[in-house]
Amino acid sequence: MNRQHLIVWIGLAFFHLAFKPITLTWERLTDVWFEDKYSTEVEAYYYYPHFGKSVKEMDGKEVQITGYMLPIDPAKGIYILSRYPYSACFFCGNSGPESIIEPDFKGTHRKFRNDEVVTLKGILKLNQDDMYKSNYLLEEAVEVR
Repeated sequence: MNRQHLIVWIGLAFFHLAFKPITLTWERLTDVWFEDKYSTEVEAYYYYPHFGKSVKEMDGKEVQITGYMLPIDPAKGIYILSRYPYSACFFCGNSGPESIIEPDFKGTHRKFRNDEVVTLKGILKLNQDDMYKSNYLLEEAVEVR
């Protein structure tokens, strides 16, 4: 292999690495703390997130993460990716809001089964202001096969 070919191969390797999604861990998503905040709109308290530095660094980055799929309302395309299976998920009271991500799928996707282990990739967005959405959102989500 001559020098030019070697330079091209090295360039392609760096290009591939630069655009590869970051593998996000559930442990990293625990860098958040919550305070009770009152909403006059719903006349109730909700968990208001304060994201730590390591989580803020991931905001807006392309990531991939593996978890348990929870079909909330498949007819409307509403799913949650959870660190834990349904029996131990946030909605059952056995974990916190940092243990779920709400995917917003890019285009069409297949139907997922409850507790199916799935890897998704997309753009991580941190959500502090919309109490009707999860604190972690995955925009342009697609399944990694």
